[in-house]
Amino acid sequence: MKVKSLVVALLLSIIPALASAHDYTQDNLKIDHPWSRPTPPGTPTGVGYLTITNIGEAPITLIGAQTPRAGHVSIHESSMSDGVMSMKPLKQGLVIPAGETVELKPHSYHLMLEKLPEPLHEGERIPLTLKFRGAETVQVELTVEPLDYGVMKKEMDHSGHQME
Repeated sequence: MKVKSLVVALLLSIIPALASAHDYTQDNLKIDHPWSRPTPPGTPTGVGYLTITNIGEAPITLIGAQTPRAGHVSIHESSMSDGVMSMKPLKQGLVIPAGETVELKPHSYHLMLEKLPEPLHEGERIPLTLKFRGAETVQVELTVEPLDYGVMKKEMDHSGHQME
């Protein structure tokens, strides 16, 4: 009976993780786990993060995005220089080289959701259209994760651990 209870408890702990995990594959593109953060009332901008893998043999460029939840979406890069964080728009888009993966994440490449008419709420799913040069348009949903999601995700990454 204890084993059965343990199995049920384990399955119940896995289900929320599976429910929040989502990815999309279309032609030569694989889009993994698009997500965002909640925004406080009155904040006109939000962010979008995701991982793009180009499984094709030619480069693909993310050239834009749009969502009904924002007046405008732009592609940005954050970088640290001399101890100062700066952000700049990527007006020519973001290149995903053939056979490679590019991650849009905090303090790096990201989507800026601008002119938000209302806050983004935890648990909300935001429709997002990604536009590419060299690939078809892809429809995804950003899941608004808890504010500490990026920290939790990094802490849970055990890819550097080795089994002995």
